[in-house]
Amino acid sequence: MSSSLSFVGRMITIYSGIPLFIGGITGEILKMIVFSSLRTFRQSSCAFYLTVTSTMNIGQLSTGLLALITNTLFGVDGTESSLFYCKFRPYCFQTCALSSLGCFCLATFDQYCATCSHPRWQQWSNIKRAKRLVIINIIIWALHGIPYLIFFEQIQSSITGNVKCTSRDFIFAYYRSYVIIFILFGILPMSISTIFGLLAFRNVQELGYRTIPIVRRELDKQLTKMVLIQLIVNIFTLLPNTIISTVLTSPNIPSNTLNQTYIQFAYSIALLLNYAYFASSFYIYICASERFRRQFIHVLFTVHLERWRKPLPINNQVQPEF
Repeated sequence: MSSSLSFVGRMITIYSGIPLFIGGITGEILKMIVFSSLRTFRQSSCAFYLTVTSTMNIGQLSTGLLALITNTLFGVDGTESSLFYCKFRPYCFQTCALSSLGCFCLATFDQYCATCSHPRWQQWSNIKRAKRLVIINIIIWALHGIPYLIFFEQIQSSITGNVKCTSRDFIFAYYRSYVIIFILFGILPMSISTIFGLLAFRNVQELGYRTIPIVRRELDKQLTKMVLIQLIVNIFTLLPNTIISTVLTSPNIPSNTLNQTYIQFAYSIALLLNYAYFASSFYIYICASERFRRQFIHVLFTVHLERWRKPLPINNQVQPEF
């Protein structure tokens, strides 16, 4: 039973992970193209946060999901043979993941400020301020990940002889389990984004009673709807992995009290759901917003395809020889 369950888990990881990785990378690139091609989005601080989120998502998928697929297919992890990769992979993984979650929280906060009736809060929805906050957000999580570079090392099991990339420091183990995984990866970003997302939704219901430009009003409605739908999906994709990962990494729970086969099977499913957060935003926006679908088609077929089809201009001027 345990071997068959492990086999099913491997098959799910392979046949779900590969499309998830390819579709995720493709979707995040397309989302960045749409946001960077339209002036409406280029002037929006919320769209800027979501663009940076796509960059972090690509980094997270490349260091996390790709390694998971490679390990499942070929049994090659890479961390057991290279000390640099043993330290760099979890560092890059957590930096990209937390930066992505931080930018999404900033996006929900920005939409609350953009739709707020108080001018004091509206000042926070500013593209220049957004760039500063993004830089601060990335620097904080890059510095926060330094313990991974210090404490993670290659440890060889005295029983099996296998090499495992992990940390021997118990203090960091407690911090990683209960603070990084449970709070920073789960409870905190979901709480912040839920609070400001609901407040932004309440503000959007009152936009019709305010004298603001219709273009700005429609953009705020569109972005708020997109963020709210993604927020709902995030709860179902992030929460299962947060709970199971906390259980697996907790130093307080002895391994002999757990049925490792069932826990690992549940963890493989929850991990794929977790990666779905970093791979699904473009498809969520396509499904949630008809206006975004029209913008995507316009950017793809009108802006870029027509530009590629245009012949290069012929220069009939005589250029001097040097």
